[in-house]
Amino acid sequence: MNDKIITLNADRLQDPQRRKLLAGTGAVGLTGFLGGGLLSVPVNALAEGTPAGSALLGFKGITASTADEMVVAAGYRADVLISWGEPIIEGAAAFDPEGKNSAADQEKQFGDNNDGMSYFPIDENRGLLAINNEYVNEPYLFVHGGSKATSLEDVRKSQAAHGISVIEIQRGENNRWALVRPSRYNRRITANTEMRFTGPAAGDKALQTAADPSGLKVLGTFGNCANGKTPWGTYLTCEENYDTYFGTQQADYVVTPAQKRYTLNPSEPERNWADFDARFDVAKNPNEFNRHGWIVEIDPMDPTSTPIKRTALGRFKHENAAVTVAKNGQLVVYMGDDERGEYIYKFVSNEKVDNANPAANKTLLDEGTLYVAEFTGDAAGTPLKGIGRWLPLVHGQHGLTAENGFQSQADILINARGAADVVKATRMDRPEWIAVNPHDGRAYCTLTNNSKRGDEGMPVNPANPRPKNIYGQIIRWDEKGDATAQQFSWDIYVLCGNPIAHPEGIYRGTPNVTAENTFNSPDGLGFDHDGRLWILTDGKYSNKGDYQGQGNNQCLVGDPVSGEIRRFMVGPKSCELTGIAFTPDYKTMFVNVQHPGEEGDSHFPNNSPRPRSSVIMVTREDGGVIGA
Repeated sequence: MNDKIITLNADRLQDPQRRKLLAGTGAVGLTGFLGGGLLSVPVNALAEGTPAGSALLGFKGITASTADEMVVAAGYRADVLISWGEPIIEGAAAFDPEGKNSAADQEKQFGDNNDGMSYFPIDENRGLLAINNEYVNEPYLFVHGGSKATSLEDVRKSQAAHGISVIEIQRGENNRWALVRPSRYNRRITANTEMRFTGPAAGDKALQTAADPSGLKVLGTFGNCANGKTPWGTYLTCEENYDTYFGTQQADYVVTPAQKRYTLNPSEPERNWADFDARFDVAKNPNEFNRHGWIVEIDPMDPTSTPIKRTALGRFKHENAAVTVAKNGQLVVYMGDDERGEYIYKFVSNEKVDNANPAANKTLLDEGTLYVAEFTGDAAGTPLKGIGRWLPLVHGQHGLTAENGFQSQADILINARGAADVVKATRMDRPEWIAVNPHDGRAYCTLTNNSKRGDEGMPVNPANPRPKNIYGQIIRWDEKGDATAQQFSWDIYVLCGNPIAHPEGIYRGTPNVTAENTFNSPDGLGFDHDGRLWILTDGKYSNKGDYQGQGNNQCLVGDPVSGEIRRFMVGPKSCELTGIAFTPDYKTMFVNVQHPGEEGDSHFPNNSPRPRSSVIMVTREDGGVIGA
């Protein structure tokens, strides 16, 4: 732990191509885009990559990397804080590099494939990290090296590696942080941890099972992608690809329309838990499928607390939960549904946040209105800009009636995708993380990619202007300082592309994409207190063809005002960089390296025989603020 990782800094490349964007066949025309007002920095300044182009970005960008190591900007270092399998609970077994740890061992060890996370301070030098453990890489998890479970013990080990890890950390000399063990705060929440439902859908018949006829108690959380943090100090973990855990061997099982809308494929589940755990057999327990796909609230400061699934926030493939407090004190949560052609949502609480009495906020996420977004162009037809509105998903309104299959508000929340279909929201290019600029309240959302955009039933539209969108974009919307507003204006902060592979045309990207910072599939997103936008990628890392010159997945930093983007960090082979959290003094940044070596080509970290997902802590060598 805390082994030094190589830091490199290479000369910046210059983009040899002119800053030119031409309309692609079948796409929304982008002629005259530079006059649209998206970028205030002169195009030549972006081409030259001069540090003076943005006063906000205080580091020199680095080149792409294909090395099996962490690479960070000059003047910074990146160290491993904790890796999959590290014992966190007192009495836990050490990680076995041969994969011989049992399911009981894994229940006390740091989980696998860490994704979103939040930091909760205890004092100036101590705090907690709540970290999602999204899924597992079976060939590395199982001692037999196979891609499927072969026993109930395999399933239990997989379930134990999922969920959330809560760890206490402490700052030592030279701003280096380390795991505290033993700690009363250290905790594992897994696919078998008892939880409860609250909100309008709690107790609904669609959530009732033979094991829980009340529909109020549920076991576990898994497929936890990203996260959110409430003003009263709780952690929101988001259940995403839960459908891939359910299956059946019953050959004549017929998928219901509601299950199909949530992409259930029971004959070929990604994980075969159902073969050994009947809870995941949809033929035997069809309602168990409805009990996942929610946002779960966890109190990291109380290790005895029961996690709560908040049904008022809707059920879909939640990516993250961007929490903000409106000017009038109401709580607003922005959420994306991460699948091709899905939607962006917003929840607005009925009551206001009580900062003086945090206990009064415990039911704030149970009562409110869930909205879904509609994006349209503006009246002038300006490329990459437009207007939009939030459509309420409320029973009895906009066709959400019994005649259309919605008997109650619970029906709407359990089948939020179907409700969004009825009100005709805008189908987006895989909405992933959302982040709110602390200075002006604008919300930014990564639309990571959509290779099926332009296919039948999913035409291009002003907010998603490219067919076969292999690169993705970041969209932002402005509610004029009122997060409870029902209308907004929007524009595209960056249309990702590759000017190396596509010197001209719509796949080149917007002018703030250059040969030196080119990237694809923006995913993770977060703002620091100065307003720097941190962008993490989860895309193609072949470094050839459409992706030549882009290297491994990376972390970039953008200036929301000038539009300039610089590459700050690159991860090891075959990984995704994801999750981002800062200490309150912004002198340490935590980032996750997920699934290194998923292609069998990595030994990260520390020449490990089994590559291990890890939490990385990034610090400045001079002890200063990250990115400044």
